[in-house]
Amino acid sequence: MMRFLGGGALASPSLRLEGDRIAIRPPTVRDWSAWAELRAISRDFLTPWEPAWPADGLSHGTFTRRLRRQASEWRDDLGYAFVTCEKDSDRLVGGLALGNVRRGVAQMATLGYWIGQPYARRGYTRVAVRLALDFAFDHLDLHRIEASCLPTNQASRGLLQSLGFTCEGLARGYLRINGAWKDHLLFALLKEDWQK
Repeated sequence: MMRFLGGGALASPSLRLEGDRIAIRPPTVRDWSAWAELRAISRDFLTPWEPAWPADGLSHGTFTRRLRRQASEWRDDLGYAFVTCEKDSDRLVGGLALGNVRRGVAQMATLGYWIGQPYARRGYTRVAVRLALDFAFDHLDLHRIEASCLPTNQASRGLLQSLGFTCEGLARGYLRINGAWKDHLLFALLKEDWQK
């Protein structure tokens, strides 16, 4: 297993994984403005699929606290957050994370992702998730990646299935989305099933 150590309170390790047209890397303080702008213009697009946003959810202070938590999670092997960028321009288009990392007999994590509305339906999330799965299985030596989506989220459901995830069932009242407890379809991908 490869461990990455950060260089300070806000610093996740320097890492950039590149695929076709897309790269993923840990977020930095310099990403706040682009992140906040993309999230703001994508609010209506993202709201049906995400937890309710706090009033200060796009503020610099909230973003800075998020970076501190993410750097701590990297350091402690608990989670790995990334921004998704266009490879050539480094323009931020979305984000993803491998969270809730469990070691010991489990060796698993939970995958979450989002894409800004202007960049949806371009295949960017698929490339980003593939990069994250390579990282999870090859560098973190995880055995199982779990993901979930609302049954009505056809785009997310299709993405997971196209990457080889298996739907393992329905979890009632699984996550609080946009202010209400929602059922989710649960998916999983095992290392031995991963097709690069």
